[in-house]
Amino acid sequence: MEHATTPNRVVLELASVARDAAACTACGLSATRTQTVPGEGSPIAQIVFVGEAPGAREDQAGRPFVGASGHLLDNLLASIGLRREEVFILNTVKCRPPGNRNPQKSETAACAPLLTRQLQALQPRVIATLGRHALAVFAPSARIAEVHGRPYARTEDDPHGGAMLFPLYHPAAALHNGSLRSTLERDMAALRGYLNMHAREGAGEATLREVDSVPIRPRSKRQGEAE
Repeated sequence: MEHATTPNRVVLELASVARDAAACTACGLSATRTQTVPGEGSPIAQIVFVGEAPGAREDQAGRPFVGASGHLLDNLLASIGLRREEVFILNTVKCRPPGNRNPQKSETAACAPLLTRQLQALQPRVIATLGRHALAVFAPSARIAEVHGRPYARTEDDPHGGAMLFPLYHPAAALHNGSLRSTLERDMAALRGYLNMHAREGAGEATLREVDSVPIRPRSKRQGEAE
């Protein structure tokens, strides 16, 4: 699967989404935000990291993952030879929920058209979800404790170009539960292995070959892992 649009057209569409997000009043989060956080990264990214919602630091900066979780994410990317400039990072909702609570289903539903437009513009080969709430947007029946750290499935109902899901724990979970730090590091290494395994012959190392099918096997939860 090749990108159907040029990088310039992707940039224009992402900018259009950012403008629409800034003007959006589709849910109550618009009343409490400082500014929207549409996301950032490369317009030719083959992998998109999707978190759940901006936090206080992100709400102030207008950028995703700039606090402690973002610092850990940057380190995890570096550990597998990637920089945030080479991927795209965004959230399921573009505004901070009050008190950093989890986004409600009505809020993720209100933001879903913006997320879909971003993913359709980027046409990533891999969507790496960060945390169970982000995973639930793409695969509501999946449990992160069972599916993290490996390719799970193509996006359900395929509205995002047939990208492969690769569920990961949220960096914030590893900050709050130290036992998850090594799990997340192993899962990121597995992501690097997946990227390498399916890299195209003669192409850049982060370019993926489309995969026909990936078996889904339930994984038993390790001691100390979160739901």
